[in-house]
Amino acid sequence: MARKSSPTILQEELYAPLGADRPYAEPAHVAAAREELDDARLVDLEADQESPFLRAQKRVSARRGSLPKRTARGLLYASALATLACILALIAGAIYSYGEHSWRFRLQSSDNIEITGMQNVTRAQVMEVMGADIGRNIFFIPLSQQKAQLEQIPWVESASVMRFVPNRLKVEVHERTPVAFARVGSRISLIDAGGTLMDLPRNHKFSFPVILGMNLGEPLSTRAPRMRTYNELIRQLDSSGARYSQDLSEVDLSDLDDVKVRVNDPAGDVLVELGSSDYLKRYKIYVSHLQEWRQQFQKLESVNLRYDNQVIVNPDMEGKPKPAVLSAAAAKAAVAAGVKPAALITKIAPHDKAIPKPAFELSQQTLNANSAAAKKPVAKFKKRPAAKAAPKKWVKPKSKIAAAKPKAARKIESRKADTGSSQPKKPPVATIPKPSPAILKQATGGQS
Repeated sequence: MARKSSPTILQEELYAPLGADRPYAEPAHVAAAREELDDARLVDLEADQESPFLRAQKRVSARRGSLPKRTARGLLYASALATLACILALIAGAIYSYGEHSWRFRLQSSDNIEITGMQNVTRAQVMEVMGADIGRNIFFIPLSQQKAQLEQIPWVESASVMRFVPNRLKVEVHERTPVAFARVGSRISLIDAGGTLMDLPRNHKFSFPVILGMNLGEPLSTRAPRMRTYNELIRQLDSSGARYSQDLSEVDLSDLDDVKVRVNDPAGDVLVELGSSDYLKRYKIYVSHLQEWRQQFQKLESVNLRYDNQVIVNPDMEGKPKPAVLSAAAAKAAVAAGVKPAALITKIAPHDKAIPKPAFELSQQTLNANSAAAKKPVAKFKKRPAAKAAPKKWVKPKSKIAAAKPKAARKIESRKADTGSSQPKKPPVATIPKPSPAILKQATGGQS
């Protein structure tokens, strides 16, 4: 902006003091010029030529918004994230709908189910559980439910089921490890360290003893303590490296305070009672004195070592429970699985030996009837000439004597007419066959 033109005024004239140094009064036009100059300095000076002697100008207050900048920035980010989440949700919903209704994700056949880890479990057992899922969408197959059902198979300890896109399932099976055979009722099964029973496999053989004392229908909590005792027994017998457990054919766990083992021996198996502890120490006593006892006793059947510093050879085994007799099919399957033959024979104690039942038996009433018939006297009749041929038409006799004859006599006469003999036939006497030497030996307890 151009400055106003004004007459030049000296500085002395503008600021000349009044009084002694300023004896005269300031003219009016000088005062007006001074005021005009001051206003021009305040208003017309440019920013870069501002005088340092002027007062600082008042700051103009700016009007602020209702929200702070940080809060506004956070709301902006939140709205952006919400928008992105909505977009992703829409995309996921579209993918889910496609996967739910598309034929590409359906399990077409059993070929789409891969099963690994099977040795004793058959594919048919697994397909009984997984077969119902064929034709279903893999995203709707309850994997946890199928896993639980697979673990109900006796041989399966744990299982996992995984889905693979687009239409494939993978089943991994971890089988149980058997540690012994178990005789339950009239069957022999395999059993693991926890007490779970498994069916005998067809193509595998094992070298285990047979455990006695298991009952049908008992819970796993009852069977588990017996298996802990069995595991401790095997651990102690094999701890010295001699592998004594390989000599056992049976382990009786009916009484946990008196564990009994049946030992295989070429001279005859022996039942050894080991008590409830120190199994290896007691078994070594049996091994070290076996030959001595065989020389001392004619037949060594059992040894009781359950008491400290006391040995009882051939103790009284009367009243001991005996296992049920195996069926022929169960025995055949047990032999195929590797059960030792000594464990398949039901032992009979010396006091329980009985005469074997014969192949057939005659009742006492029949024998009495036969003996009475043999001792009864036979009536003798006079020999008469042969009777003439009877007429074609029989006529009732008119004689009173003939009519008074008893019916039995008439029968004898008719028999005489047929055979020409007056002696009646003797009834046949039943004869008892002589038993075989094997049966006689068993009945007499092996004594000649």
